[in-house]
Amino acid sequence: MQIPVRSRREFLEALGIGAVSLAVPGCMTALERSSHHRRSTRKPNIVFILADDMGYGDLACQNPDTKVPTPNLDRFAREGIRFTDAHSPSAVCTPTRYGILTGRYCWRTRLKTGVFGPWDPPLIDQDRLTVGSFLKQHGYHTACIGKWHLGWDWPSKDGKPVKAGWNKPGWNADFIHPVANGPTTRGFDYYFGTDVPNFPPYCFIENDRTVGIPTVKKPDSMFGSPGLMLEGWDLRQILPGLQKKAVEYINQRAGAGTPFFLYFPLTAPHTPIAPAQAFQRKSQAGAYGDFVHQVDAVVGSVLDALKRNGLAENTLVIFTSDNGSPGRDGTNMNGAVNSVRRFGHNPSYIYRGIKADVWDGGHRVPFIARWPGRIRPRSVSAEPICHVDLMATCAAILGAELPDDAGQDSYNILPALLGKKLDKPIARAIVHHSGNGMFAIRRGKWKLILGRGSGGWSGKGKKTDPPVQLYNMHEDKSEKRNLCAEHPEVVETLTKLLEKYRKQGRSRPLGKKV
Repeated sequence: MQIPVRSRREFLEALGIGAVSLAVPGCMTALERSSHHRRSTRKPNIVFILADDMGYGDLACQNPDTKVPTPNLDRFAREGIRFTDAHSPSAVCTPTRYGILTGRYCWRTRLKTGVFGPWDPPLIDQDRLTVGSFLKQHGYHTACIGKWHLGWDWPSKDGKPVKAGWNKPGWNADFIHPVANGPTTRGFDYYFGTDVPNFPPYCFIENDRTVGIPTVKKPDSMFGSPGLMLEGWDLRQILPGLQKKAVEYINQRAGAGTPFFLYFPLTAPHTPIAPAQAFQRKSQAGAYGDFVHQVDAVVGSVLDALKRNGLAENTLVIFTSDNGSPGRDGTNMNGAVNSVRRFGHNPSYIYRGIKADVWDGGHRVPFIARWPGRIRPRSVSAEPICHVDLMATCAAILGAELPDDAGQDSYNILPALLGKKLDKPIARAIVHHSGNGMFAIRRGKWKLILGRGSGGWSGKGKKTDPPVQLYNMHEDKSEKRNLCAEHPEVVETLTKLLEKYRKQGRSRPLGKKV
């Protein structure tokens, strides 16, 4: 693709080229040093924005051939650090959300494959420390605004359990009484959002109650599982509704005098692919591209709200995605997997696979962070990191230690965020997990897959795919050359390490500050 001069320059800047002058030590003035000291002694606000099913290659700052304009995310990358080797702990939704909030791999729970369906009970145990409850212990106000998808205990009208599972309408669900064991019991002072936009009940939920009483049967012509909705419910208004609440929350916290943690899990560009009218036909990648473009605008509104309220300087903002994209084009708010490629757009960029796969296209995701005065602008890091690292990193920011029964798979990536040169990579391996329960493990340049690679969204995989795969991810980012035969010793070492991590119930060493 021919890139205009200006966008080519910005693309190179986002990669860190031409940023050498910013890294020269000893250039900070006395006023800047004083301002830096004030910032470093205050607890920072933390905003974690999680896109849903957004691929590494959707962002213009990472893919020069993207068909989607992402000006806000590109600007965000220029103002902070972009990680090129960041991974979700699972290649599908619910397990990743569990890992983010607990610092623990979800395959250690009862959910070994797939994701939650409607009406499923809570996945996070009531006594488990979450990022939200940990930060509350340290004086933070905490909020979750967006898609939960980690289970609730729904009350029923007849005393019988609301049957959980796919395409379960939940006709006996009681929307008058509070919903038990949701976000406000798992570390959040405030919640607003939807469980999943294509699951019942079709309404917003605030704290532990539905906003209004759903009484209308969802029409079959409307995208989603069967169930009840509010009259006039519009799938295109979900993302704008979440955006409005997030900005309102930032406005409210501006004068509170206490730090806040905003976990902002978006509902897009996951199905229903429903871009608002203002964003339709603004990309060259169909409805999917338009929805990605709308996500970019949502991120921009959060950044603008922080700046407008004087909060940007003391706020760490992270943007990432819960897994890779399935590449649906948005036909009827859905579309076949990989159908968006007909526009010449590949959300997985150069990486093999899509959502649910254990190949990198399933879980290598965008990851951008900004913290003015602490993170150097236009930084790029190739350090392998994982979403489970949020909890240990928050602890490091506060100078606190995690108890041994929390964040069992979470490592401190603060040095990498701050651009400090590491003598050696973060001392652990990352475990990858597919939608159908397949394992892979990555340490340094080596990635071992114990399976055929496909996670089920794009089929069962080919019989020609070998049952064990080993790739050098430094030299073969697209996972084309299986090196099992050439390096049996690496296969043996990584197999034993994965088994150790699985058996001992943790990958973070006991009693160590990491």
